[in-house]
Amino acid sequence: MSSEHMQIGEVATRTELSLRTIRHYEDTGLVIPSARSQGGFRLYTEADVARLMVIRRMKPLGFTLDEMRALLEATDRIDSGEELPPVVREQVLDRIRGFEQAAQQRVADLRTQLARAEEFATRLAERLTTTPA
Repeated sequence: MSSEHMQIGEVATRTELSLRTIRHYEDTGLVIPSARSQGGFRLYTEADVARLMVIRRMKPLGFTLDEMRALLEATDRIDSGEELPPVVREQVLDRIRGFEQAAQQRVADLRTQLARAEEFATRLAERLTTTPA
């Protein structure tokens, strides 16, 4: 095995994803191992780990598997080094910008939810300290 390849266990540790989750992302076509060992074990590269990290960051923001796939396809296209016609390149960048805006909005929504949850927890704690025994 090449030193640039990792087995799924190491990838799971590095990404903090379960083996089952990584296999699920493989089954759905989001991340395909870059190689297989002679024994048939999945082998991953740094690029595969980076791809899994994108997915891991999108998940808590509520992006669907199809949305994850669409973003990954767009970033793959930009990162491929392929010379894209200016109009196509701009379309791909617009798609990525759309995801960036959606992510920013979802982060703002989560901050609002967190503030409400913290306020609720504080009120409960206050209630416990002001309730007569």
